[in-house]
Amino acid sequence: MSSPQVAASPRQGRAPGDAAQGACPPQRGVQPTFEQIGTSLRDVTFVVVDLETTGASPATCGITEIGAVKVRGGEVLAELQTLVDPGGPVPAAIAALTGITTSMVRGAPSIREVLPSFLEMIRGAVLVAHNASFDIGFLKAAAAAHGYAWPDNQVVDTVALARRAVLRDEVPNHKLSTLAAYFRASVTPEHRALADARATVDVLHALLGRLAPLGITHLEDLATATDPVPAARRRKRHLADGLPDAPGVYQFRDARGEVLYVGTSTSIRTRVRSYFTAAEKRRRMTEMVGLAEEVVPVVCGTVLEARVRELRLIAEHSPRYNRRSRFPERRPWVRLTVEPFPRLSVVREVRADAPGPHAEAHIGPYASRADALLAIEALHATFRLRQCAGRLPTTPAQGASECALAGMGRCGAPCTGGQTASAYGEVVDAARAAMRTDPSAVVQTHAERIAALVAEERFEEAAGVRDRLDAFLRGAARAQRSDRMARTPQLVAARRSADHGWEVVVVRHGRLCATATTPPRTDPRPTIASLVATAEHVEPPVAPATAAHPEEVELVLAWLDEPGTRLVEVGDGWACPVRGAEAFHVRGTTAAAVAVGRTGWRPTPDVGPPAVASPMAELVGGDAPDLTRARGTAGEPVSP
Repeated sequence: MSSPQVAASPRQGRAPGDAAQGACPPQRGVQPTFEQIGTSLRDVTFVVVDLETTGASPATCGITEIGAVKVRGGEVLAELQTLVDPGGPVPAAIAALTGITTSMVRGAPSIREVLPSFLEMIRGAVLVAHNASFDIGFLKAAAAAHGYAWPDNQVVDTVALARRAVLRDEVPNHKLSTLAAYFRASVTPEHRALADARATVDVLHALLGRLAPLGITHLEDLATATDPVPAARRRKRHLADGLPDAPGVYQFRDARGEVLYVGTSTSIRTRVRSYFTAAEKRRRMTEMVGLAEEVVPVVCGTVLEARVRELRLIAEHSPRYNRRSRFPERRPWVRLTVEPFPRLSVVREVRADAPGPHAEAHIGPYASRADALLAIEALHATFRLRQCAGRLPTTPAQGASECALAGMGRCGAPCTGGQTASAYGEVVDAARAAMRTDPSAVVQTHAERIAALVAEERFEEAAGVRDRLDAFLRGAARAQRSDRMARTPQLVAARRSADHGWEVVVVRHGRLCATATTPPRTDPRPTIASLVATAEHVEPPVAPATAAHPEEVELVLAWLDEPGTRLVEVGDGWACPVRGAEAFHVRGTTAAAVAVGRTGWRPTPDVGPPAVASPMAELVGGDAPDLTRARGTAGEPVSP
């Protein structure tokens, strides 16, 4: 049997929880590479350019002179200076300012002839100009007019740098002549291209010297050097030095080692650097950066692993500057109690009080108690369940009286004997079915109510009914997705990675227990067998709750739903109700579910998700024997 190529990697068999528990501490005391640090400004090649033109607009005016100086590490590498025929007369005012007359440019090369030499000179360099939008704007327009592709060079404007580095109490303005005099440039600007470019070189070096104490010492820093960032925050820029350019998790810690914030990114270095720029506008993050003294990275093999590690680290440390995912144990569920006359309640955990076919039903978990109460309202609007608190005796107490809800027909009054235990049990069975398998009764009731309110133009009330239906469908769909994860002892899946290898995951009862990123051109089965053998052991949870953070379950499910994901091994519990809440909610919005309810449509098996008959066939390609034998069968590796 042939198979696609998945090779074992050093990350094989590593559980995502290891880093959070100290099993795989981040490496420290290792000298970073030059690539990790960035490109030092002394190693950057700059081309400082200046133009003289016949006016201010590139649409109607032309270039009369180009001057450029190529410099690296303070050493001049090359210079370019030439007059340019603008294709028309030089205005008298311009000639008086620059000294360039019409007779001087007559017979000079055209910009079409000059551009190839200039474009060759700036290849791979950083362009610098004083008021760069003017000079670069003219050059881009000339290149476009003559069919030359403009290169994607980084551009630095010395005017913007000067406004960042030189205060107004030092200089009256930021003109080139003013800055050149202030910094005692070796060349005085005189409105001629080469002389002004040489003066700009001296000004550039002086400005970079001033910005170095603020943490602007590498090429990557120049992109944000002109951002209005407080000096105190910019000085923390060194915390990003040496961080890896790889997917993973990062932790900001203070001087005592307390974890202040946990985040994740596909590039740890790039993301952490953004906290020290104007792109970060959150007040809480500014406060956090002020307290931070170190950033600890945890490199991960896949984006999924990084996101799961982030959730676990947040749950473990409860960082004060993380707002979401901090307290998964506080997420409420809606529970149908187990007692002679069951009722709906909001609980913090799922418990199996009564085994058997009539065990209690749960929906959720919800982000807040308010959402859970909305779902309860949806169920109460559909089913005549009692809403009073406390347990009711099997035999009504003497002298018991009905509540107001019974008088309004919204409760059968089992407390007074108005409804027998068997009759009430039928209502409970219908509510349990709506929570577990088929919510169509809830959808139908709310669809009819919304239609009636809309017909009467009571739109705000209709929106309220829509919101409680949405809360119920979200909780029921989430519980059904969680239930199939909780009931699946082991699931193994794989997906192609960017380098045409495979990402392999092992999930047990909803918890990501192991992951491997493997290179191509090897048989996947030995890797999968080793990964399964070394994966974290997980005790079965009480379904529909899983053995993982609720958000971790959603991350894993989203990864499994991505196109190209192959199921390698999956147990019998991997199923969901055909007419379940997912069948309504997945269609887009609650409005769609309401439309479904109004038309009486019911999801049927023929429109349900297709079953995968042979998971190993999906991974290997073509027909495969049954899963248990396929896992133990060796195959010859094939090309991708």
